[in-house]
Amino acid sequence: MRPALDAVLFDLDGTLLDTAPDFFWTINTLLAEEGRPAMDFPALRAQVSHGARAMVQTAFDLTLDDPAFNQLHPRMLALYEQHLDVDTVLFDGLDALLEVLESASIPWGIVTNKPERYTTPLLNGLGLASRAGSVICPDQVNQRKPDPESLFLACRELKVRPAHCVYVGDHIRDIEAGRRAGMCTIAADYGYIDADDNVSNWQADHIIRHGGELLPLLHSLYSLDNLNSLDESV
Repeated sequence: MRPALDAVLFDLDGTLLDTAPDFFWTINTLLAEEGRPAMDFPALRAQVSHGARAMVQTAFDLTLDDPAFNQLHPRMLALYEQHLDVDTVLFDGLDALLEVLESASIPWGIVTNKPERYTTPLLNGLGLASRAGSVICPDQVNQRKPDPESLFLACRELKVRPAHCVYVGDHIRDIEAGRRAGMCTIAADYGYIDADDNVSNWQADHIIRHGGELLPLLHSLYSLDNLNSLDESV
């Protein structure tokens, strides 16, 4: 008999939300202010999961100890804060999935390394804050992913069992955190992944290449009879 599914947890940038377009605007605005040529979208997209520091480093070819980095990084964050929910959207297939989970009373949540300062207004702007059962940012824990602390906290908030939860992410640290929490791990190969990175090496339990693949996968893994009549139109 297949196990029950208690909850589905998502990483944020590159897994649940396509935030790259707003970061693209931010970085290129900063580059323009500095009289630099614009950055190509694919090169920027691959850096989003590494965070703002990596995007600034890549765009300006800087190291973290370069004095220019200490000036550009806070300016980049200030620009992003003004433009964080303009072009960001859910990845294809995930809005329908969330609606199915909600209709079946299966909670979903977000566990991200994105600071609360940006996560909360972003989710509010997209109307997702009230829908997520739990949103865990690094501000709320002592150890960031790949430590599993944030995943365990999400489970406590949702009152669910980690072993009956799924964690979906687009970075090896997400998969490591999920494995260490004892969850089923799903790698989002559609996310913000370096060209030389091989998702197959992350040791995820499963790999999906489009958001629309997640619901059929969940059906194959878990006892979801209560979803059969709900997801026919998805």
